[in-house]
Amino acid sequence: MTTAGYRLQRRAPLRALNTFGIDATAPLLVEVDDAQALPALAGQGLLGDAASPALVLGGGSNLLFAGDPATPLLRLRGTRIAAVDEHDGQVRVRAEAGAGWHALVEWTLAHGLGGLENLALIPGTVGAAPIQNIGAYGVEIGERVVAVEAFDRLDARFVRLDREDCAFAYRDSRFKRTPDREIVVAVEFLLSRNAPPDIAYAGVADELSAMGVAAAMPADVAEAVCRLRRRKLPDPARIGNAGSFFKNPLVPAAQAEALAIAHPDLPVFPAADAGLRKLSAAWLIDACGWKGHRDGDAGVSAAHALVLVNHGAARGDELLGLARRIRDSVAARFGVALEPEPRIVGAAW
Repeated sequence: MTTAGYRLQRRAPLRALNTFGIDATAPLLVEVDDAQALPALAGQGLLGDAASPALVLGGGSNLLFAGDPATPLLRLRGTRIAAVDEHDGQVRVRAEAGAGWHALVEWTLAHGLGGLENLALIPGTVGAAPIQNIGAYGVEIGERVVAVEAFDRLDARFVRLDREDCAFAYRDSRFKRTPDREIVVAVEFLLSRNAPPDIAYAGVADELSAMGVAAAMPADVAEAVCRLRRRKLPDPARIGNAGSFFKNPLVPAAQAEALAIAHPDLPVFPAADAGLRKLSAAWLIDACGWKGHRDGDAGVSAAHALVLVNHGAARGDELLGLARRIRDSVAARFGVALEPEPRIVGAAW
């Protein structure tokens, strides 16, 4: 069914709408071209209710369907990107939620803007990015966000949330903590025409050197990041995956120091909280022997221990079961709790 600003599909198949390639079916899929249709959709009950709110689906790259969703699914399809203000080389860019994340990065580079280049090639949409506070190679988008525009389901109104209101933290935000409250409809970023790019993260400077780049521009950093990601992470178009499945765990500094003494090769990183340290989840998982492991079609990438993969016909509950076994083995050997990055639909972690 198609009407002004949106389309409805009953019993919608979801295999093509999630990068794991999991077979699942939504009772209702609501695709919205114009976010201004959201109040009317809410009024008709098409966004679910307080007991069973609609699940917002972006690029399907940060979730695992462990079963069929019990609620409607909502996809925002608006893709407009525009510069809305510029002052002294600082440019505010507004992007609608349905725009592809990497498409936004390419747009900024084409317009001579830096700030998002370290986040090149991350799958998903702009609307999903602040929910997860996506980050890579030393940069998180919370550092670049000016404001997030959202539809407040509880109050049935549009709101504008400043960066501080978004409560960004490591792979976290207010939107992730209360996923059924606000629907992100657009994000505004502050980018620069002249700020030097960030090349401090391990591997980026080495890749730039291998490319023969001495004075890196944002486009050079984006190319270096793309090369690194393509070597390390499997392409979802070739094998189903959702990128890094586990967060790097944060542990008390004393525990990190004890683990580092017992395991000198364990990478330990500083954290925003001075009393904590960040550990490499990939190293912990690899040390437990999981890299390249396969149970039927559910497996762990042979290239990167953080990535769970669907070799073809794995069910979501099979991938979830594998993830739980990995979690349990890391806890048993190192006393460290792993948490998933993707949202799990149809089951509890």
